Amino acid sequence: MVALLGFGDELKPQSAQAVAQLHALGIETVMISGDNRGAAEAVGRALGIGKVVAEVLPADKAEQVRALKSGGDGHPRVVAMVGDGINDAPALAAADVGMAMANPHGATDVALHAAGVTLMRGDPALVPAAIDISRRTSAKIHQNLFWAFGYNVIGIPLAMAGGLSPMLAGAAMAFSSVSVVGNALLLSRWHAKGSRPEAVQSH
Repeated sequence: MVALLGFGDELKPQSAQAVAQLHALGIETVMISGDNRGAAEAVGRALGIGKVVAEVLPADKAEQVRALKSGGDGHPRVVAMVGDGINDAPALAAADVGMAMANPHGATDVALHAAGVTLMRGDPALVPAAIDISRRTSAKIHQNLFWAFGYNVIGIPLAMAGGLSPMLAGAAMAFSSVSVVGNALLLSRWHAKGSRPEAVQSH
């Protein structure tokens, strides 16, 4: 009697949607795997991942990340690496942004310490969510800097020319602080699809 046994990992239901969301954000996706080429490419096709690098030894994952960063075509890239195991730690540290998935079945303390961002659940949808809230936060910082400098650019010359009383200057500065804080608080209304904001943590 001849028997054939096949083993494989089941893809998480959110994985394909997460990859699609990353593509919608204009982000190129690459899968670096130690699995054999056939299995890795099958997963890549199922998820819609643009590039698959298979049969990579754990020690070589960081080198793959560095190669992606250099671009090889004269156009360096900003690379984010997502992983949860001890084998991913060097690659997480080598990336511009390391994202470690904290889950009870695979995450290690080494991976969590090597990464700059911890995804509090093993949910692939948190990856585009983390990028989305990061971009929104960066935009808010630039907006608040614009408003803070704007008040001073207008107020200081008026005060020097004697056209701004201390009372109006104090009111303008108070309004500046309130507008900056209020603009920042708008981020509290952000919610990722199917995820809670507290599921993403930077450190």
